[in-house]
Amino acid sequence: MIQERLDKIEEKLKQSKAIKEEDKAELLNLLDNLRTEMSELSKTHHEQAESIAGFAEISTYEATRSKKSSDLVNLSIEGLTSAVQEFEVSHPRLVGVINEFCTYLAKMGI
Repeated sequence: MIQERLDKIEEKLKQSKAIKEEDKAELLNLLDNLRTEMSELSKTHHEQAESIAGFAEISTYEATRSKKSSDLVNLSIEGLTSAVQEFEVSHPRLVGVINEFCTYLAKMGI
């Protein structure tokens, strides 16, 4: 399920006409890093990894919609950020990737 969600995010990013090509490339790179980190996390914290993947999917959807709502983008990003907070010590790279991903999505959602 986690990989399916990450695949949906990748497809959404690739198909989005609302994202500049350079931003798209950076987001896809971050998504590759996220795949690696999520694979590791899901081995020990599967439910939390599912939650993070779900929030990442929703955040991507909201940031790439043609008719954006900055409130919904911000709310979905807050959920994603909250979902990874407990892993700051044990999985700092995951938190770093999520923070970068959220920053890009927030820029697009404005």
